[in-house]
Amino acid sequence: MKPTFLLIYLTVLCFACSEKKSNDNAGEDMKPNDITGNFYVPPLVNPGEGAYVSGELIYPLDNKPTPECHASTIVETPTGLVAAFFAGTYEKHPDVGIRVTRFENGKWTWPEEVANGVESPTVRYPCWNPVLYQPSNGPLMLFYKVGPDPRTWWGMLMTSEDGGKTWSKPIKLGEHEKIGHLLGPVKNKPVELADGTILCPSSTEHKIGEEVDWMVHFELTRDLGKTWEVIGPINDGKTFDAIQPSVLFYGDKKLQVLCRTRQDVVSQSWSEDGGRTWSEMTATSLPNPNSGTDAVTLKDGRQLLVYNHTTKQGEEPKDRHMINVAISHDGTKWTPVLTLENVPAKSGYSYPAVIQSSDGMVHITYTYLRQSVKHVIVNPELL
Repeated sequence: MKPTFLLIYLTVLCFACSEKKSNDNAGEDMKPNDITGNFYVPPLVNPGEGAYVSGELIYPLDNKPTPECHASTIVETPTGLVAAFFAGTYEKHPDVGIRVTRFENGKWTWPEEVANGVESPTVRYPCWNPVLYQPSNGPLMLFYKVGPDPRTWWGMLMTSEDGGKTWSKPIKLGEHEKIGHLLGPVKNKPVELADGTILCPSSTEHKIGEEVDWMVHFELTRDLGKTWEVIGPINDGKTFDAIQPSVLFYGDKKLQVLCRTRQDVVSQSWSEDGGRTWSEMTATSLPNPNSGTDAVTLKDGRQLLVYNHTTKQGEEPKDRHMINVAISHDGTKWTPVLTLENVPAKSGYSYPAVIQSSDGMVHITYTYLRQSVKHVIVNPELL
């Protein structure tokens, strides 16, 4: 190689490396601009910019199947993506049922109600928090809750053999001496362990006297929901009122859960034995406005969290008026990398669900103004 060309080649290589380093550390080098004073939250990103591939509502605001909706879930099946959410007049109304939609030919099908809380001709309860899960061996599973409120609800399960087009009759999960009613995964997706056990991250909201304590536990099944084992609760509901955990993997049976709390932070707990025992719950460095989060371990080993980088107090955007994506290599040090929404609006943006599909893309759904569900596609290679 001639000296001139060698000099040009080395200059371009150095510039490329420098640019990559700059991009990798952008969140660290920028001046903090968030509620904690410790993070740089990037500006609002639009579809087609950087890693944000696309973002669309599952159905338009001017053609809603119900007045309100909430708590979406998304899964990849052998026949494509399926999503679900609860919908009705408003949360807690007896007419709230579970609706399912499928992603076909680049569009979401009209959401059809597949479950409701009808107990008798005169008794009907609201449905809550559906969770879709596709085990490696077995039918598509749809967990959801039925009952007057989160303190007294119970878990239900339906299955589908055709990718969510038709569903079995619902069955009640039953009860367990540790927690009362079994719930299955309370909000976020289960994970499958190396031995085939399905580990469902769950939680309870127990009223003790005048207080309601939030506690995290796990429900395990080795036979697709026929029988159950309960681990926990892993916190006492005092230092942290924590619910709605999501599970992350670190190899060699090491797991981490991230949880919603009332203490203005995302909390965490760690397991070194595949979820059998858990560490004392502690705070992460990330804020939380008492709103649901979800997380996934990417195929490249990084951890991705979708959450509201806010607290309930402070300047706008606060509470559920901003929703974000953060990345971590070790589950301890997090970097906000995307801001998906940050325009203050009544009811806001909340309760995300996230998966990585077989083509490597990250799919996120979240409640949009309590009137629709937004589906976002992110290319993690560009984060």
